[in-house]
Amino acid sequence: MNILILGSGGREHSLAWAVLQNPKCDRLIVAPGNAGIAQIADCATLDVNNPAAVCEFCSEESIDFIIVGPEAPLAAGVVDRLTDAGFLTFGPTKAAAELEASKTFTKQICDAAGAPTAAWARFTQADPAKAYIRRQGAPIVVKADGLAAGKGVVVAMDEATALSAIDDMFGGQFGAAGAEVVIEDFMDGEEASFFLLSDGTDVLSIGTAQDHKRAYDGDEGPNTGGMGAYSPAPVLTEVLQDKALREIIRPTITEMARRGTPYKGVLYAGLMIKDGQPRLVEYNVRFGDPECQVLMMRLGGQALDLMLACAEGRLAKAQVNWAEDHAMTVVMAAKGYPGTYEKGSRIKGLETCSETSSEMVFHAGTTAKDGAITATGGRVLNVTARGETLQQARDRAYAMVDRIDWPAGFCRRDIGWRAL
Repeated sequence: MNILILGSGGREHSLAWAVLQNPKCDRLIVAPGNAGIAQIADCATLDVNNPAAVCEFCSEESIDFIIVGPEAPLAAGVVDRLTDAGFLTFGPTKAAAELEASKTFTKQICDAAGAPTAAWARFTQADPAKAYIRRQGAPIVVKADGLAAGKGVVVAMDEATALSAIDDMFGGQFGAAGAEVVIEDFMDGEEASFFLLSDGTDVLSIGTAQDHKRAYDGDEGPNTGGMGAYSPAPVLTEVLQDKALREIIRPTITEMARRGTPYKGVLYAGLMIKDGQPRLVEYNVRFGDPECQVLMMRLGGQALDLMLACAEGRLAKAQVNWAEDHAMTVVMAAKGYPGTYEKGSRIKGLETCSETSSEMVFHAGTTAKDGAITATGGRVLNVTARGETLQQARDRAYAMVDRIDWPAGFCRRDIGWRAL
């Protein structure tokens, strides 16, 4: 098969790495890719948010299967255009992708499906939103309604922070994503990620993970897109997974189908768990980043078979073959992230890190320049390892981190602390 993956981050590097392990893959193109992806696959310059351009490219390159990595092409309707043109595509339609593109839409689905989630209210103006915050008090959660690259959420532990978040969002910090704001009750507990595939009818669990959102050790500092993850997440026991499937996931899939927008693709449910009860924090309509890296490290080549079964409507007969293993990824980010940071710093020592089924450095924000790898993003590298125990995976990952020579970067040194 000729396969195209859309995207340029660590998620797409790990997807490419897994897909290439499957003998069904004859040729792999990633658009636009990055410096790490270019070492294992063909990279193509392509506007992935332009459905017509993607469709034309697939025709020219005789593509058999398309995997959409990030959320923006999904929200732009790339899957709709490709499907209409007869291409086998992995990912939800634009209408189904509203589960991530609009916090309001997700809350309405939860209400209709009876899925447990935080109480909420939606606002299009700052003054009523502030009045609501003053009535409710803190802690409270303020979210930009639209897509904000994982950054449009403020967990405000005091009223002043929440009011400031309202000013920022309605003031244009997140562009059009913040034109509407959803305010939620604060949920305490332990957060974990549950990943599933849906072909519109059937649902298949493909793993659990736990991300670390805060920038610094001890869960201190600002929220980020994710500073590291591990899989599986011990807090998501089999009993809790079954409960989440029964009370949250399947009712959501049923409600989406009832509305005439069946959900097809990967569904990432962020769950808050307290006293044995999972509640939905949010849905994402693509693999999480950096959770995808630990899932792909554990799934390997079977990931392609599972995505094909999903796209072809064969999930009822699909199954995941898990090893008794653990994986961890540590994000190396540019100093200053998630605030302002410099681009263009040189990264050395990558050649000292092995590239095996147990150890990989997935590139997130890199480019090749004058024979060197340079940092071009905030989150730059995903140092990922697998082991028989989480401790072994952790030791391997941090040993790789210590071999990388990048003074302009930083990472958390406590990834996995909850489980360990």
